[in-house]
Amino acid sequence: MSLTRFSFLLLILLPILSSGFPIHKISLTEATIDELQFAFRHNKLTSRQLVQFYLERIHRLNPKLRGVIEVNPEALFLGDKADHERRIKAPISFSKLHGIPILVKDNIASKDKLNTTAGSFALLGSVVPRDAGVVAKLRKAGAIILGKASLSEWSYFRSNLAPSGWNGRAGQGVNPYNTLQIPCGSSSGSAISAAANLAAVTLGTETDGSILCPSSLNSVVGIKPTVGLTSRAGVVPISPRQDSVGPICRTVSDAAYVLDVIAGIDKYDSDTTAASKYIPKGGYAQFLRRNGLKGKRIGIVRFPFFEFGNFTSAAKTSRQHLNTLRKEGAVLIDNLEISNINEISSGLSEHIASTAEFKIALNKYLSELVTSPVRSLADVIDFNNKHPKLEKVKEYGQNILLEAEKTKGFGNAEKAALAKLATLTEKGFVKLMTKYKLDALVALGGANFPFPDVQQILAIGGFPGITIPAGYIAGTGFINYDGLPFGIIFGGLRGSEPKLIEIAYAFEQATKVRKPPTLFK
Repeated sequence: MSLTRFSFLLLILLPILSSGFPIHKISLTEATIDELQFAFRHNKLTSRQLVQFYLERIHRLNPKLRGVIEVNPEALFLGDKADHERRIKAPISFSKLHGIPILVKDNIASKDKLNTTAGSFALLGSVVPRDAGVVAKLRKAGAIILGKASLSEWSYFRSNLAPSGWNGRAGQGVNPYNTLQIPCGSSSGSAISAAANLAAVTLGTETDGSILCPSSLNSVVGIKPTVGLTSRAGVVPISPRQDSVGPICRTVSDAAYVLDVIAGIDKYDSDTTAASKYIPKGGYAQFLRRNGLKGKRIGIVRFPFFEFGNFTSAAKTSRQHLNTLRKEGAVLIDNLEISNINEISSGLSEHIASTAEFKIALNKYLSELVTSPVRSLADVIDFNNKHPKLEKVKEYGQNILLEAEKTKGFGNAEKAALAKLATLTEKGFVKLMTKYKLDALVALGGANFPFPDVQQILAIGGFPGITIPAGYIAGTGFINYDGLPFGIIFGGLRGSEPKLIEIAYAFEQATKVRKPPTLFK
């Protein structure tokens, strides 16, 4: 069958077999990992065909969406390799991710023919010393690295004047549900690509909101893990204190399968050793329980996380979702307060600490590259000044880079900022969670709705969060919001991923809100 004909048919007939799947046709455009593996096992689909399908969609849709920065020229070969391993029943072929094409964010290193540039021309042609820790784990599980997802340049740590989702190499990422709205970032391309079915699953990174926000605004599932649960080695850094790598997928089950693979100890990231104590025996997929909400204590902080302004339809949806949580057996503890929430959101401590951390961590990353056009933050700034058209320096500037370059390590101001963040975390979120014995905090709205606000309290404490599609904005009278997705976020204390996955999966199965974008098919 030709690639064109295969791509346009899109449907694969799956017969009844002993797997428990009913007779039905699955569309590759929304197929889950379980469905794809079922098709593989019963010779209804090959990894090569699946790679071809995604490559065709990328070729057709990416010029408009700008969700993918480049594709792996070896992707079809890797598909053939996976098919061979499946035919000979190699041990690797029994992995959940075996033969599954995945896009990784362009700040995550891969030792292959792909570039790793954080969206910047300054890193184009640089050579990484090895796969990032998470990429090495993906390869070990048999996943196919399909390519690199676009992002906000330097993970939105270059300039606050550039629109979220923009980078010099790929341009402006487009939200597939409403082209007038930004996709949010910095893992914009990962969320766009998962939403528009440019890959089976994707990886993103987060320092503060960079998984949770784009996942929410693109109607996909995103898990921001406890800091250190997944390796950051080989990832272009911002703040090792807050950076995390996590899955962005269309379903909670797919996200759990990816997390199972990428979580764990990496000798190149010392924080993974301490965080490994949080990994449950048997992995995360065991917590995909339909009754996962039963008995869970979930806190509701009305201000600011259930503020919706003029978005009345979203406010109505939030009430329906809270009723669903109750109906599914959750115990909701309402009208709680985080006493220092305004101080957290308006304070400068996070920015003071992260700018200093960024310079130190980035200089270390650049110094370890095998070859690179730039070897320091100062070099990056100089490159941008020498290539202002490529990097749109006149339009967007590079004020955050310049501010970071001025830092001199950790002096009194930076140490005070770190101490302040620790105090705010302990007296705010940790105090709330422990006092009321909460399994999770739930948030839908905020002062910046539909952009989530809860992400910052999770970021500064290194806490995990998961977002699930919650609805689509309607009836505002503003076309730049029509049809725009928003998510419901559950956050918890460090290591609470099992409970968050239980909650998220049960909510997802009870609501099934997600629908693919209709603007780009």
